[in-house]
Amino acid sequence: MELSAENVWSIVASAMVLLMTPGLAFFYSGMTRAKAALNMMMMSFIAMGLVGVIWVLWGYSMSIEPALIPEIVGSPFSNFGVMQLLHDSPEQLLTVGFSSTFAIIAVAIISGSVADRAKFSAWIAFVPLWITLVYCPLAFMVWGGGLFSDEGLIGSVFGEAIDFAGGLVIHINAGVAGLVLAVILGARQGFGKDPNHRPHNLPFVMLGAAVLWFGWFGFNAGAADSVVQTGLIWTNTLVTPGAAMLGWTALERFRDGHATSLGGASGIVAGLVAITPACANIAPIWAIVLGLISGVASAYAVGVKYKWGYDDSLDVVGVHLVSGIIGTLALGFVATPDTGQAGLFYGGGFGLLVTQTVATILSMIFSAVMTLAIAYLVHRTIGFRVSEKQEIQGIDLAQHAETAYSFVPGTSGNFLKSLGE
Repeated sequence: MELSAENVWSIVASAMVLLMTPGLAFFYSGMTRAKAALNMMMMSFIAMGLVGVIWVLWGYSMSIEPALIPEIVGSPFSNFGVMQLLHDSPEQLLTVGFSSTFAIIAVAIISGSVADRAKFSAWIAFVPLWITLVYCPLAFMVWGGGLFSDEGLIGSVFGEAIDFAGGLVIHINAGVAGLVLAVILGARQGFGKDPNHRPHNLPFVMLGAAVLWFGWFGFNAGAADSVVQTGLIWTNTLVTPGAAMLGWTALERFRDGHATSLGGASGIVAGLVAITPACANIAPIWAIVLGLISGVASAYAVGVKYKWGYDDSLDVVGVHLVSGIIGTLALGFVATPDTGQAGLFYGGGFGLLVTQTVATILSMIFSAVMTLAIAYLVHRTIGFRVSEKQEIQGIDLAQHAETAYSFVPGTSGNFLKSLGE
């Protein structure tokens, strides 16, 4: 069997999406303090290793039919180690690879909510549990013929939910999980008071945003099934983050007197999140409007944590949850009839809006309940948070015996080696 153009694009798109996780690592690392930069990057990198292995062993099998629990989750045994797939349809291994990259970045996104204070060992325990018990079931419910499909219990009543590239499965899911972890771990020392809680490397943040934007074209367009759909997705993935960046920085300019590089980078990510579920179903003009709305809304939302007292360190809730909800619900208003079911503004009535709202609420409830159970288990057994002393000392040194930067001439980044140990 020869490689087709579609096969080649799947390979390229998969590589682009996999690159997004290192991009996220740079984005998050730059937003932390210098003494937590390595730990932040390691949380993303270790997710690549853990989830990649899990996905091949049982994660992919759990995200597709046949079901282990009807309409909720697939069986981890039906295609364990993708052995059956290797025997019957080896060409589908490209789908395994592509889908694995989505699972990887979904859990990596969550890490931003617990920056500076989570035990690395606890994170390693949390990731496999969350992927297995939260991500895989929700992926099955939305994309695997489960609860929210046209033949599922919810989909047959309210209609099939639209989530082309992961508004429900990835961003809302990760955003809710991030909120749960932030509440369970509690706030960092000096949260809202210590002026040192600020990004230590803004060029890293902007580099990370650039890599994410590049990879997102594979993220959104990787599953496109025609030239027309690919063109629509590509255009929407260009204009929505662009408009969101403009909206975020404009708000900063009028509210604070200056536009910041952090705001610009964060606006890009907010727009990318918002267009993810809607990229194949709305016109570019509405994608621009969606970007402006998501950029402004997320810019406001990141400040809510200070009022409500939850320490979502790197704004997973404000960016991924808020813009994920906006993008998912926007379909109920502006989905175009030539791409499927029409939204309210195109004469489709309230049907699709109800569908998207029900799917959003149920996905949030599922993610919250399951993540709470997993996080509580980890927190009550091995402990999820480092000690106050280690947090003050710096989580890089405490958890990895390394530092990202050498501030003393003649020493290396590895703390143990610098002491001659």
